[in-house]
Amino acid sequence: MPIVNRIADLADEIAAWRRDFHENPEILYETVRTAGRVAELLRSFGLDEVTTGIGRTGVVGVIRGRNGGAGKTIGLRADMDALPIEEATGLPYASKTPGKMHACGHDGHTSMLLGAAKYLAETRNFDGTVVVIFQPAEEGGAGAKAMIDDGLMIRWPIDEVYGMHNMPGLPVGEFAIRSGPIMAATDEFGITVTGRGGHAAKPHETIDPVVIGAQIVSALQTIASRSADPLDSVVVSVTVFRAGEAFNVIPQTAQLRGTIRTLTPAMRDLAETRLRTLVASIAEGFGASAEVSFRRGYPVTVNHEDQTDFAASIAEGISGPGKVNRKVSPMMGGEDFSYMLEQRPGAFIFAGNGNSAGLHHPRYDFNDDLIPVGCSYWVKLVETALPAAA
Repeated sequence: MPIVNRIADLADEIAAWRRDFHENPEILYETVRTAGRVAELLRSFGLDEVTTGIGRTGVVGVIRGRNGGAGKTIGLRADMDALPIEEATGLPYASKTPGKMHACGHDGHTSMLLGAAKYLAETRNFDGTVVVIFQPAEEGGAGAKAMIDDGLMIRWPIDEVYGMHNMPGLPVGEFAIRSGPIMAATDEFGITVTGRGGHAAKPHETIDPVVIGAQIVSALQTIASRSADPLDSVVVSVTVFRAGEAFNVIPQTAQLRGTIRTLTPAMRDLAETRLRTLVASIAEGFGASAEVSFRRGYPVTVNHEDQTDFAASIAEGISGPGKVNRKVSPMMGGEDFSYMLEQRPGAFIFAGNGNSAGLHHPRYDFNDDLIPVGCSYWVKLVETALPAAA
């Protein structure tokens, strides 16, 4: 089950779509041009249905197999949005929009799924139905949830759903996956410490929120080192600390912000509880007050066991023996495909992007050599999951 010949023939055309998307990045739900181009291409491929405006700017396409679509329905998802980053690649097809770029490879994800859709619409070498899902706002906007809230899983009764993401550092042609938690829940917190300001030469007359904030930063690290089971994963990072404006004034308030990443619901709950307790007790101990805001972001991305085994077997058929890591370590980044996996069984897989800059880096670029690999993965997944009757 190597690279599909027809997909190899389409690779240059697919790469041209990808570079067009790369030149014209759109962030969050602003993917109007991208979605319009996706819908235009899907209609030109002869899909049975193309619906726009799902989850604001999402696109859904339907391809029915040789039996008219009766039976199982498989959903395949690609994300379309870019990031608010100034591109520094210097490529001929670099972003034409200042301050925005495809720094995570969603241009490639979209193009690979378009290539697979074109092939599947041409051949229809399967029984059942394929739903191709082009999603906005993966980068912090929960576009997957928006599409689900718009009836994605009900209007197109999807039985299983699959996602794919490129992975810099993993050679092109190789894949990585694991059953269970594969990416973390992403939560945000804000802390405002209110003390009593005053002259920096008279600290005894103040309640210094800077000192209190520093104590909080240190104490929050004990969530991982002293509150969590050493075998559980949790990351607590304070990424913002703002207080004061003058060298000789102790400010009235200090503001902290940060993120917590976890891989299980229990650890997620524990981390939030400990954060609130530590902040309140430290502030009280210094005679100050503290307010905590906590926003739960994407849930843990949890791959289902049977679908993970199936996805890994398809990947091995494309790449060959020893080219699929079935036990990749979980990653503490977040992914809103998690919402889809909460709704339906499925699996999220990583495909090698080669020796590129890292994701979200201003010099990152999607590797077009991945295109025939990724497209072939989608095609063979469908044809194997939905075999056509002899």
